[in-house]
Amino acid sequence: MSNDAVTAPTAAEAAPAPEPIPHGLGVSLPAADARAKTEGTFPYAADLWAEGLLWAAVLRSPHAHARIVSIDTTHAREMPGVRAVVTHEDVPGTPVHGRGTADRPVFASEVVRHHGEPIAAVAADHPDTARMAAAAVIVEYEVLDPVTDPEQAFEAEPLHPDGNLIRHIPLRHGDPDAAAEIVVEGLYRIGRQDPAPIGAEAGLAVPRPDGGVELYLASTDPHRDRDTAAACYGLAPDRVKIVVTGVPGATADREDQGFQLPLGLLALKTGCPVKLTATREESFLGHVHRHPTLLRYRHHADAEGKLVKVEAQILLDAGAYADTSAEALAAAVSFACGPYVVPNAFIEGWAVRTNNPPSGHVRGEGAMQVAAAYEAQMDKLAKKLGVDPAELRLRNVLATGDVLPTGQTVTCPAPVAELLQAVRDFPLPPLPKDTPEDEWLLPGGPEGAGEPGAVRRGVGYGLGMVHMLGTEGADEVSTATVKVQDGIATVLCAAVETGQGFATLARQIVQETLGIDEVHVAPVDTDQPPAGPGCRGRHTWVSGGAVERAAKMVRTQLLQPLAHKFGMSTELLQITDGKITSYDGVLSTTVTEAMDGKELWATAQCRPHPTEPLDEAGQGDAFVGLAFCAIRAVVDVDIELGSVRVVELALAQDVGRVLNPAQLAARIEAGVTQGVGIALTENLRTARGSIRHPDLTGYALPTALDAPDIRIVKLVEERDVVAPFGAKAVSAVPVVASPAAIASAVRAATGRPVNRLPIRPQAAVVTSGT
Repeated sequence: MSNDAVTAPTAAEAAPAPEPIPHGLGVSLPAADARAKTEGTFPYAADLWAEGLLWAAVLRSPHAHARIVSIDTTHAREMPGVRAVVTHEDVPGTPVHGRGTADRPVFASEVVRHHGEPIAAVAADHPDTARMAAAAVIVEYEVLDPVTDPEQAFEAEPLHPDGNLIRHIPLRHGDPDAAAEIVVEGLYRIGRQDPAPIGAEAGLAVPRPDGGVELYLASTDPHRDRDTAAACYGLAPDRVKIVVTGVPGATADREDQGFQLPLGLLALKTGCPVKLTATREESFLGHVHRHPTLLRYRHHADAEGKLVKVEAQILLDAGAYADTSAEALAAAVSFACGPYVVPNAFIEGWAVRTNNPPSGHVRGEGAMQVAAAYEAQMDKLAKKLGVDPAELRLRNVLATGDVLPTGQTVTCPAPVAELLQAVRDFPLPPLPKDTPEDEWLLPGGPEGAGEPGAVRRGVGYGLGMVHMLGTEGADEVSTATVKVQDGIATVLCAAVETGQGFATLARQIVQETLGIDEVHVAPVDTDQPPAGPGCRGRHTWVSGGAVERAAKMVRTQLLQPLAHKFGMSTELLQITDGKITSYDGVLSTTVTEAMDGKELWATAQCRPHPTEPLDEAGQGDAFVGLAFCAIRAVVDVDIELGSVRVVELALAQDVGRVLNPAQLAARIEAGVTQGVGIALTENLRTARGSIRHPDLTGYALPTALDAPDIRIVKLVEERDVVAPFGAKAVSAVPVVASPAAIASAVRAATGRPVNRLPIRPQAAVVTSGT
C-alpha cells in the first residue's frame, strides 16, 4: 500500500477515551493544597499583609515566678515609630482566657507564674522598632521561689487564686481486697514534649468601621477563639470575626491564645492593621506542651499471667494554668490499665499547677503517658513469669463487650488480639550480620562512634488506646452546608483543615453521594456555624457526618422530581460517575441534565450520642468511641554508648473503614514518627521553671535520618456502627503506642528497666555490674 493511501485516524480512533478519574470514598484523592505546599506557594499566616500595616511585639517575663512591683511604659511609648503599648490595664473585657478553664491572664498584672508569660505588647511601624520598644518597657520584679516539683504543689502556697489542685479523680472499680500471687511495681516519668509546629505562629488583626475587629489566624477552633477574643475586648461576638488562613498543620492546639489576643487589642487601639509573627523562642515560651507525668504502678497477676488488680497513682504537671488538664487527667485515669481486661482497678489521678511551662492538649494527651507505664509493667510481669511478652499480653487483651475500669462497656469494635497477633507474626527485619559490616547502620547515625560488637538487638511491644471526640458530657456538634449549581458542588463547614485531611474527605463524601466530580471546600471563618476543634478525630466523625447528611438531603432534592415523574421511590435510583440510573434501566440521565440550571442546597448537623461525666468513683460512660493500635518495635542499642536506633516499627490498627488509603497511611506514619521523638529525643528541659534552650537546636526533633522503617502490617476494617462511614480516628493512637513499644524493645535489648521517656543514654548502657 502506498503512503498516499494512508489516512489519518479520527480523534476518537487516535486515542481511546480517558478513563474517569477515580473519586469518592475509599480512593486516594490528593489533598487540594498539596501542590501549593510542595511548590512553596501556599499562603501561610506569616505571609499576610495589609495596607498601613503595623508590627507587634510582646514583652515576656524572664522569670518563672515573680511579683510585679511596677510596669513603666513611658520610654517605650516615647520611641519614634511606636503607635501603642498595651498592658493589663488596657484589657477592656474579661482579663483571663483558657482552652478548657479560663484562668490565664491576657497580661500578667500582679504575679508572673511562668517563664515567658506576657507582660505587655507594642505596635510600631517596623518590626525592629516594635521589638526594641517591648524591651524598653521597664518592669520591676520581686523574684519568688518557683514551685517546679508537682509533688511539692500539694503543700506549697497557692500559686493561683483557684489553688494548686486542678482536679483529682479517684477511680474505684471492683474489690479493693483482691490479691494475686505475682506482684510487680514501677515508678515512671514522662518528659515535656513540645508540639513544635513547623510553620511560624503568626496572625493579622484588622479593625472594622463598626468598632469591631477581624483576626486572620491559623486557628484550629475559630468560634471558641472568637468568643474568647470578644470577651477580652469587651465586644459582642458578632463584632469579632476570625478568618482561618494558612494553617500549616497541627499536632496540638495550633495557636496560643495569649499570642492572638494582644493583636486585636493593638488593632482596636491604633485603628490600623497589626501583624505579629512569633519567633521560635516565643512559640516555645507561649504555647502549651505535653504534660510531664509521674506514675507509680502496682500490677497483680495470677500464676498464668492473668491480671487481677492494677493500682496506680498518676500526677500530671499542668504548669502555671489549667488549660485542658482536667480532660487530659480523665483520659489518663480512664486508660491507666490499657487495652487489657482488669477486674479490679484503683487509680488515683491528680493534675496540679506549678511554675513550669504551661501544659495542654497535645495529640494522645493522657493516654500516651500511661501507655508507657502500663506496658513497662506488662514487660515486668512477663519477665517475672518467664512468659513471652506478646503471649502475656494476648492472655489479657480487651475485646468488644468487656468493661473498662470506668464501668463503661466497650460496644465499638475492639480487635486488640487480632492486631497484636498481626504484628507478632510479621517477619522480623534481617540482622545486621547479613550485610557487610561497612554498610551497617549503627546506633548514633551514619559515621556513629559505636562498634558493631557492642550492638544488641531488642524486640518489644506496645498496645495503645485513645478516645475519640470530646468526653464527659461534651456537646459534640458540627454543621455543614452543601450547595450545587452548574455541575459544581461547594461545601461550607467551619472544620479547619489542619493536615488531618478533612477538606479532602469532604470532597470525597460529596463525590460519593452526588456523583459530582468538581467539589470545592470554602475557606473557613466565623460567619459560618461552628464545627468545633480539630482534634481526636472530630472532623472525620462529626463534621464529615454533617457533610454527608447535607449531601444526602441535596441528593433527595435532585432525585425526587425524577422519581415522581417515573413513579418510583428515590431509593430505586442511583448516582454513579455523574449519571443517574434506575434499577430497571428505564431512566438514564446525567446529574447536569437533572439539575437543569437549578441551585440546590441543604444544611445539616451531626451530633453523636451523649456521654456523661465521671462520678466521684471515676465511673461513667464518658467516651463516644475508642480506637486501638498494636506496634512491634525492633531496635539496635549500643550498650556501651547507650545510643538507640529504631530499626523497624510494625503496626496494626483498627481504623473502622479506610476512606482515603494514601492519606490514612500518611497520618499513621506521622503519628509513629512523632512517637519516636517522644521515646528518644524530645524533652523540653527547664531549670527552676525556665526553659533552658527554647529553640530547635536545644530541642531535638526526629529527622528523616531518625525515622525507622514503618510497616503497616494490618488495617482492621470493622466498622463502628455509630460513626458516620464507620471510620475511626487514626493519627493519635500510633503516638500513644510507639513510645511504649520502643521502650519495651530497649528493655529487651539491655535488660535495663527503662522507666523514663525520653530514654536517656545512661538508661541503655549495660555494664558488668548492671
